[in-house]
Amino acid sequence: MNTTADLKVVYFPSCINRSMGKNSFQDSDDLQLTELTHQLLVRAGFTIIYPESVDTHCCGMPFSSKGFAEANHEQSSALETTLLKASENGKYPVLYDMSPCFYHSKEEFSKTLKIVDPIEFMLDYVMPQLVVKNKKDTVAVFPVCSVKKIGKTEQLVALSKLCADKVTLIDSNCCGFAGDRGFLIPELNEHGLRELKAQIPANCKEGYSTSRTCEIGFEKMSGIDFKSIFYLVDEVTR
Repeated sequence: MNTTADLKVVYFPSCINRSMGKNSFQDSDDLQLTELTHQLLVRAGFTIIYPESVDTHCCGMPFSSKGFAEANHEQSSALETTLLKASENGKYPVLYDMSPCFYHSKEEFSKTLKIVDPIEFMLDYVMPQLVVKNKKDTVAVFPVCSVKKIGKTEQLVALSKLCADKVTLIDSNCCGFAGDRGFLIPELNEHGLRELKAQIPANCKEGYSTSRTCEIGFEKMSGIDFKSIFYLVDEVTR
């Protein structure tokens, strides 16, 4: 993507981010993630293509994780068909705003579509179009399980270092939220993040990741503002 004419992207906002609001630490004037993503992409010069009937689509992972294989296949197949149409059969990249959803579709879809993880898209597509104006002093970041599986932890750190002078990478095998299980069995999240607070520097008040439900658990267990990495990119380049 080197010319202005090339800057087109299909944006697939996950059903979680479409349906859930802001976290409890965010200001009342902060945008909800899907709105912020739209404005960030426009500011970076992108023309945004939204899939048809986007609110009817889901990557299928919630069904797959509960053992409903047929429902998962139906949802995944319907989404792939819609994204193929929106991207003109893979001509334009498809941005996912949650890493777990990206990982699931990556496993389910054919090779025609170019779907892009939120970390990779911000680092390789968006940051070259923007100027960092006000770096943060220190932030914490957490690579969720899907980020580790696809090997994008180093990219997460690289992106964060463009936006902050000091980056603390939280070390945990799994946060324990595991989709919606943190709502149903909070003890899993509490155990998974039992060492979280000790890893966060005293002067660090903000943390970032790429999974909305995981961020809910991080916020609860850390006591600091934890949200999508998109908010960090937006804030330091505004």
